Amino acid sequence: MNKQTKKYTKQLVDTIISGMQEVKAHNIVCVDLQEIPNSITDYFVICHGESNTQVDSIAKSIEKETSEQLKEKPFHKEGSDNSLWILLDYINVMVHVFYKETREHYDIEGLWADAKLTTIED
Repeated sequence: MNKQTKKYTKQLVDTIISGMQEVKAHNIVCVDLQEIPNSITDYFVICHGESNTQVDSIAKSIEKETSEQLKEKPFHKEGSDNSLWILLDYINVMVHVFYKETREHYDIEGLWADAKLTTIED
C-alpha cells in the first residue's frame, strides 16, 4: 500500500470512529491487520450498541460521517434487517457494529488476537 493510500485509510478509520462516538457506541476497538499475511482487509473497526435501535443508529452515523467528511460510501452493507450485526465494507476498512450479546458470541477480536488491537475510550 502506498503512502497516500495509507494516509487516506487512516483518515477513513478516524472518521468511522468519530461516527461511532457521535451516537455513544460502546467498546470501540480498531484491529490493524496490515501485518497479518493474507488478511482480507487492512482494518476492522468494531463496536457495539445496547439495543437494535442503537446499533442501527451507529451504522447510520458512520455512513453519514464518511459521506459528509470523505464523500465515501460503503462498497457493501448487510445486517440492517435485524440490527444484530451490521457490516459496512469500505474495502480497506471493514466496520462491525454489533448488538452487545452478538458481539460477545462471535468474539471477532479473539479470532484476530495476533493483530494489533487499539481500544478507543468511550
